[in-house]
Amino acid sequence: MSSEETRTWTGPSAPERLNLLRQAKSIAIVGASDKPSRASYFVATYLQSSTRYKVYFVNPVVKEILGEPTYASLADLPESPDIVDVFRKHDDLPGVLEEAIAAGAKTLWLQLGSWHEDVAKEAEAAGLDVVMDRCVKIEHARFHGGLHLAGFDTGVISSKRQVLA
Repeated sequence: MSSEETRTWTGPSAPERLNLLRQAKSIAIVGASDKPSRASYFVATYLQSSTRYKVYFVNPVVKEILGEPTYASLADLPESPDIVDVFRKHDDLPGVLEEAIAAGAKTLWLQLGSWHEDVAKEAEAAGLDVVMDRCVKIEHARFHGGLHLAGFDTGVISSKRQVLA
């Protein structure tokens, strides 16, 4: 997103995002990486271990990620993904949208920091739900009770404020 781009598009509310996640059975991660330092790898690890989703990895360069085969494009997937979770640069988003529409995806989900108003409007016109500038992992964990404000599970359940030394 260019810093001059004004945000006029309004995305789905929290209950609507929860509903998108509840209805989905499969998530395709476009721009998935096999590098543990990348956000897409962190999200993939969480989705594989902590959700019921069938997770597909789309990356034309890498052969497998987390023990699963990768696909060169959304067109190569064995099914239409419910959610296309996108980890690609801004200029690649229109092309990813075209692939998502052609693949029969239901939701286009752009990761944190990713915002493209034209792509959102085009996706909605094609009948897709759109979420922008939000992380699937953070949203899923938030709705399912496993999230600290910093974005990770502390494992501590308490109504008392934590005392820091």
